Amino acid sequence: MNPDDILVIAPNLKKRWSGVTSTVFRLVPVQAQMIPIACTGPNLPPDLPKITFRQILSLKARTRRVWHARRNTEMLAGLLVKTVLRKNLALMFTSAAQRKHSGYTQWLIRRMDRVVATSSKASAYLEVPNTVIMHGVDSERFHPAEDKTAVRADLGLPTDRRLIGVFGRIRAQKGTDIFVDIMIKLAARYPDITGVIMGGTTSDQQEFLKDLKLRVAAVGMEDRILFLGEQPDASVPAYFRAMDIFVGPQRWEGFGLTPLEAMASGVPVATTRAGAFEDMVVEGETGHVVDIEDAPALEAAIAQMLDDPEKTARMGRNARAHVLADFALTREAAALTKIYREALGQDSQA
Repeated sequence: MNPDDILVIAPNLKKRWSGVTSTVFRLVPVQAQMIPIACTGPNLPPDLPKITFRQILSLKARTRRVWHARRNTEMLAGLLVKTVLRKNLALMFTSAAQRKHSGYTQWLIRRMDRVVATSSKASAYLEVPNTVIMHGVDSERFHPAEDKTAVRADLGLPTDRRLIGVFGRIRAQKGTDIFVDIMIKLAARYPDITGVIMGGTTSDQQEFLKDLKLRVAAVGMEDRILFLGEQPDASVPAYFRAMDIFVGPQRWEGFGLTPLEAMASGVPVATTRAGAFEDMVVEGETGHVVDIEDAPALEAAIAQMLDDPEKTARMGRNARAHVLADFALTREAAALTKIYREALGQDSQA
C-alpha cells in the first residue's frame, strides 16, 4: 500500500502482548476491507497492513487522516505528530477503563477529536462526549466443535470428563484463585469434571501461581485441575471449543473478550459483573452473571449448569446465536469505520 493512500493509522506502541494488542490485530484486517488503514509500532504480525514512523514523517500534510489511539502513549504520540510535525490528523481514542481517569489522561482525552467507549460502564467515566462501541469477536475463528472429543484428543485434554475452563493472565485481578478454590470444591462433588487453566504469568505473579499449584497439590487434585500455561495464539480457539463451561471470575476487567470468544465457540459462561460481562451475557439464556468476588454464587451457577446438561447445551447454542446477532467483529469494524469517515469529512456510506 502506498503510504500516502492510508487514511487511518492504528498505533500499537506496546511490545508486550495485551488485550489492546489483540484488539488492534484482529480488527485492522477486517477494517482494511472497508477503508485504507495501517498499523504502526513494534512487533507487528507480518500479515498486517503497516506504516513505519519514517513513512509517517513523510506523509503529505494536506491529506486528512485519523490517528486511532487506545493508550496514553498513543494519544500523546498522535498529539505530537499533529502539533509538532504539523500532520493533518483527526485524533481518536478508545477507552475501556472502568475507573476515574488520572488528570494526565483526562488532559489527553480532552484533546481528542473523537472518543469511543467499549462499554456503558467505561462511558460513564469519560467526561467528554463519546460513542459506545462494544468489541466484537471473529465468529469464523471462534466456532463450535464438530467433534468435541476429537478436539480434546488433539490437545491432549481428557476426553472422558466435562471440562470447565478459565483463560487469560494468571493474576489476582483475573480471579484465578477464585476459580481454583471453586474447582477444588466442585471436583470433590462431581467426579467427571476437570478444571482447565490456560494463560501466561508475568514475573511479578510467579509466587501467586506457585501458591495456586500448592493449593491444588495439597488436596491431591493435580490431575483434576490443570495448569496449561500460555499456549500459541493459533491454538487458542481449539481450547475454547474443547470446553463445556467457561468461567470469568474476574475481580476487575477493562472489557474482557474471553466470554465472547467462549460463547462464539458454543460454550455457555458463568461470569462476575466485571468489565462488560454483564452487557454480553443474557442471564439464564447464554450463561449466568454474579457479583464480583461472590465465590459461593459463582460456584452455585457452575453447579446449576453441571446439574442440567441439556439446558447447558441449549445455552451454548443460544450463546453462539447471541454473538452472531450482536457481537460480530464486522459490526464493530463497521461502526468504527463510520466514525473514521465522519472525522475525515466523508459520507459514512462511502
